[in-house]
Amino acid sequence: MNLTVLCATGLLAATLLQAPPPVRATLFVSGLQSPVAFVADPTDRTVFFAVEQGGRIRVVRNRQVEGDFLDLRAAVMSGGEQGLLGLAFAPDYAASGRFFVNFTNRNGDTVVARFRRATATSADAASRFDLKWGPERAAAIPQPFANHNGGHLAFGPDGFLYIGLGDGGSGNDPQHLAQNPASFLGKMLRIDVNVADGHPAGYQVPGDNPFAGGAPVAARPEIWSFGLRNPWRYSFDDPALGGTGALVVADVGQNSFEEVDYEPRGRGGRNYGWRNREGAHPNVQSLPPAFQPLVDPIHEYGRTLGQSITGGYVYRGRTLGASLRGRYFFADFVTGRVWSLGLTVNSSTGEATAAGVTEHTSDLGGTAQLGTISSFAVDADGELYIVSYSRGAVLRLLLTPAAPSGLRIVR
Repeated sequence: MNLTVLCATGLLAATLLQAPPPVRATLFVSGLQSPVAFVADPTDRTVFFAVEQGGRIRVVRNRQVEGDFLDLRAAVMSGGEQGLLGLAFAPDYAASGRFFVNFTNRNGDTVVARFRRATATSADAASRFDLKWGPERAAAIPQPFANHNGGHLAFGPDGFLYIGLGDGGSGNDPQHLAQNPASFLGKMLRIDVNVADGHPAGYQVPGDNPFAGGAPVAARPEIWSFGLRNPWRYSFDDPALGGTGALVVADVGQNSFEEVDYEPRGRGGRNYGWRNREGAHPNVQSLPPAFQPLVDPIHEYGRTLGQSITGGYVYRGRTLGASLRGRYFFADFVTGRVWSLGLTVNSSTGEATAAGVTEHTSDLGGTAQLGTISSFAVDADGELYIVSYSRGAVLRLLLTPAAPSGLRIVR
């Protein structure tokens, strides 16, 4: 190995070993009840929408809770892992006023419904249309058990709606649904909701969906990827802010491992392995997977660190400094711990490897400040927020001020 390569390798190693600067958390808004998501208004930088598990979407303007954007409490089964779980605004929201919510209905089944706004801070409840699934035109996706509903919604850089569904619940996916091509459960779905109001299903299947042509297995064409247990928050590395467009999924484990899955932009058709694998490890293998290969996570952690992962974002803001840009932030719901990890992206394949995992919990005020973390959020500038479920609050992440010149902080 020549000197140039040695120097470059040493520089890379030093970069990976250098700890990111400390960050802190400051209270952004409080007074919420069991919040599970916090979504920026795409048309007004002063407004966010707080999704409460019980069925309300609250308007937060200039860090104050103003009132309800939408109240679905009469339609929602809430408690445990059920409730109002997701909100996403259409890419053309400024013109169309359309947004989508994911909730468990009174039967405990998953509904994805479309609404329109009535005013800037209120929804038209009468505009509700429940998407109709598959050739059956089913108004809900049946959930055999009360847990593992997934529930997150996100529009990708391609303009399509991605819907993460859990495996249907219980333990170890007893019906092997995450590997069943005929089931929506345990899958990431990808649909085109840019259809006319009169469309009978409320969506169409994108022609380039990986299973639309019946290969590598004959599966429901809405499916984007297989083998998820309970994807609790996923996000796209925002190309508008310099990101790669990759999809990063946090998938909650069974008894041993929590995992982070990384998918380069547009690289669907993957099988993340559940229930045949938990993380990168063999699990229940009495039935074969739907297809192979099985894609391992880029990061996993065991029960000594946490018990239920909460996915976040690849940071693309400015406030936290250049050394944190491009790092993926995530948390654990049960232990209230927060980490970030560095991503090394292969320029040829788009695949990423994780390195330099750093814990931020203490710098952010510890578990007393953070509580149980149900979600992360970003604003229009890519700045990061943490949703504290137990505290009913949202915290904003800021860079800890540097020590005065000539002083050194010893940690």
